[in-house]
Amino acid sequence: MLSYAIRRTLGAIPTLFLIITFAFFMMRIAPGGPFDGERRLPPEIEANINAAYNLDKPLYEQYFIYLGRLAQGDFGPSFKTKDFTVTEMIASGLPVSIKLGLTAIVLALLIGTFLGVFAALRQNRPADYSVMTIAMVGITIPTFVTAPLLTLLFGVYGVHIFGLDITLPVGGWNNGALRNMILPVIVLALPQIAVIARLTRGSMVEVLHSNYVRTARAKGLSSWRVVTRHAMRAGLLPLVSYLGPAIAGLATGSLIVEQIFGIPGIGRYFVQGALNRDYTLVLGVVIFYATLIILLNLVADILYRVLDPRVRYD
Repeated sequence: MLSYAIRRTLGAIPTLFLIITFAFFMMRIAPGGPFDGERRLPPEIEANINAAYNLDKPLYEQYFIYLGRLAQGDFGPSFKTKDFTVTEMIASGLPVSIKLGLTAIVLALLIGTFLGVFAALRQNRPADYSVMTIAMVGITIPTFVTAPLLTLLFGVYGVHIFGLDITLPVGGWNNGALRNMILPVIVLALPQIAVIARLTRGSMVEVLHSNYVRTARAKGLSSWRVVTRHAMRAGLLPLVSYLGPAIAGLATGSLIVEQIFGIPGIGRYFVQGALNRDYTLVLGVVIFYATLIILLNLVADILYRVLDPRVRYD
């Protein structure tokens, strides 16, 4: 297992290098620059700023300078946010994004797994069709649609349930207060609930028709024990592979959701950096995100081996 983890880590280095290279040159190809504005700076000031950030050098030289700093763990300064490095900005936004993303993925796991198992146990019945229809709707509707709709419903108009007027904040973080987290967490969790429900349902249907589950039922075990002790362990294996990139995506923040709700996480910094042509900030977030996906995929593969002893990594 250790040798496999080392091989995967070493094999990820060329992938990460290609991502860095692609992102670096794509940012520079984009029109505009970090110091362009409505009013053009005087030539002397513009020349001094470009020299301070090595923007006056040839593009290939800028690339190798950036790689050299990156090898020392330095993402560089932010071009647009004065007195802050990219590392400091990622460090300030990461706790917010992690809290928001992990809350959403836990909620999605609980609800999505329950709905998937529920549908599998009632295969080809109205309950199964209803759950899968709802899941398809949840997958097809993007977050930039559900976020404004929920904002209008719960933030502007308010919802009346059992005589209670439920109105939720539509923006801001307020140090992670529960009321401020409800809407963004629901928006992030809805598509994940739909995907997890479909994955769980498909896998559980296959497992419930397998020979060892039939044997367990033939031995007289209760349906509850057959499902929880035998079927679910194998039926939830596909989720392990899916959760790696899903957790990375949610834990590093949703670009759209954080922007809509004004949440100071990594996703919002990424959007602002892209709009402002803040090269180092965008590259730093991309590298961090890519590294996290690689690591979580490795963890998912190792967990897959723990849950299924038949898997071998030679």
